[in-house]
Amino acid sequence: MNQRLLSLDVFRGMTVMMMILVNNPGDWGHIYAPLEHAEWNGCTPTDLVFPFFLFIVGVAIPFAFQHKKPDYQTISKIFQRSLKLFGLGLFLSLFPRFDFSVVRIMGVLQRISLVFLICSILFLVTSKRTQIFLMIAILAGYWFIMTQIPVPDAGAANLEPESNLGAWLDRIVLGTAHLYKAVRVWDPEGLLSSLPAIGTGLSGVLTGQWLQRKGINTDKKVLWMLGFGFLGIMIGFIWNMIGFPINKSLWTSSFVCWTSGWALSFLAVLYWVIDIKGLRIWTRPFVVYGVNAITVFFLSGLIPRVMNMIKVKMPDGEETGIKTWLYESWIVPFFTEPKNASLAGAVTFVIIWLIILWIMYQKKIIIKV
Repeated sequence: MNQRLLSLDVFRGMTVMMMILVNNPGDWGHIYAPLEHAEWNGCTPTDLVFPFFLFIVGVAIPFAFQHKKPDYQTISKIFQRSLKLFGLGLFLSLFPRFDFSVVRIMGVLQRISLVFLICSILFLVTSKRTQIFLMIAILAGYWFIMTQIPVPDAGAANLEPESNLGAWLDRIVLGTAHLYKAVRVWDPEGLLSSLPAIGTGLSGVLTGQWLQRKGINTDKKVLWMLGFGFLGIMIGFIWNMIGFPINKSLWTSSFVCWTSGWALSFLAVLYWVIDIKGLRIWTRPFVVYGVNAITVFFLSGLIPRVMNMIKVKMPDGEETGIKTWLYESWIVPFFTEPKNASLAGAVTFVIIWLIILWIMYQKKIIIKV
């Protein structure tokens, strides 16, 4: 098997493409329900995107460190990459005001950096059996912590947005000024919920090692992946039904099982179609996204803010950002349904990035973080 799985690049590209689509609607007030996060409990297609990416990060780790030893040089590189990812996330939180008194400390890139750091080190220093044990222990332990330990100043353990143990810990350690700015009392990428996110990463690490395993027929590998994917989905579903709801913001253990099960199943199908059967003609758009995933995620969050710092005067005399002006001038007039216009704006943004990334790919420009 090639050391770089094309199916993994395609899966990564699909995931990042979906990230950009849901993060950049033309109008945040008009979005189709599947392109929004669940209000609290539950899981929409949009809620699958981030755990899929963390799963992919985990799958890539055994391929990246297959021949590495846990020496100073390797560990140092892991820490350096983690710090870069965390720093990029902080930069997005700070831009454009750079007000450290209210900067959100945690975030998407910050969580990716922590999951990459911990999972990489665990892969290097522990066995597969230990990794399985740790993943189970993390998920079971998080369930116990969130459902059995009383919350200071709030009473009994609960899973409500403002009064669960994770929200309390974020307020105590990070402070309300440094939490998710839309609410400032809890953070969807908070400290405690980063623990089960490591479980998501470990499910990917174990999958990567399974894909590397020699002496097993590739079709059997796919069948086992589909079987374990179904098992994860069922465990998540049952856990959700008996009292630990599927919840992205809390990153509940049921959410980890549910999303990792779907991710494993989806990767199994892609692996069979692309790497085993060789049906690759359709993959290029996703590959160009996948090989520059962090770059496009970072820039797609940064550039719209820069664009809206450039003001354009509207016919009524009011000023608006150039990105908003482009949307309202060149997309909205072609649609009578606001949600269709908003979706068209997001799709246009995805296509623009596809063109840019395609050119970069043709010129062999791959920016590694």
